[in-house]
Amino acid sequence: MKKMIVAVFFLAAVTLAHALPQSELAEIQHAWAVANYQTPEDEQEEAFKKLVARARQLVERYPDEAAPKVWLAIVLSTDAGVNGGFGALGKVKEAKKLLEEAEKIEPDVLNGSVYTSLGSLYYQVPGWPIAFGNDKKAEQYLKKALSINPQGIDPNYFYADYLLENGQPEKALEYLKKAMAAPPRPDRPLADEGRRKEVQRAMARARKMLD
Repeated sequence: MKKMIVAVFFLAAVTLAHALPQSELAEIQHAWAVANYQTPEDEQEEAFKKLVARARQLVERYPDEAAPKVWLAIVLSTDAGVNGGFGALGKVKEAKKLLEEAEKIEPDVLNGSVYTSLGSLYYQVPGWPIAFGNDKKAEQYLKKALSINPQGIDPNYFYADYLLENGQPEKALEYLKKAMAAPPRPDRPLADEGRRKEVQRAMARARKMLD
């Protein structure tokens, strides 16, 4: 019995020693918001290059954690969208792989961010034979994200954006209003501010389509 107790204590200590520090994840989240929303366009390429390296290090240090994989995927896909270029396709393919790995570890991690991110990738990237884009899969993933986090700003915004891309502005406005009414995230004020501006632009686009 004593040996068993010691063994359990040892395993618990090892688990704690290798647990992901939330402060490190928060630093990546904050740096992403700064790079995406507050960095001048001519400086974004370098900012994302550094951020990809930081996020990749976090994944390498905590290979069994889902959250770092999700955030590396988010950084890579945002980098691909912002900077484009020949490397964009490789970045989104790696992001998809990372998200699928994260789903196997912890499907509901970060309030369904796996599914929000996968859904956004599937409708934004080109389809076959260039890439893996697929509107049907996009909608499935985005709806799954909403089932996990129905009031969240990100799942509502991305589903609305998907609807706009598919010519459904009236339905998109419903979700954009939900996105604007989403409760603030105290630990992510910059991300909320930037996303709300995107929601407002999407609302203007939807209303213009309805005119």
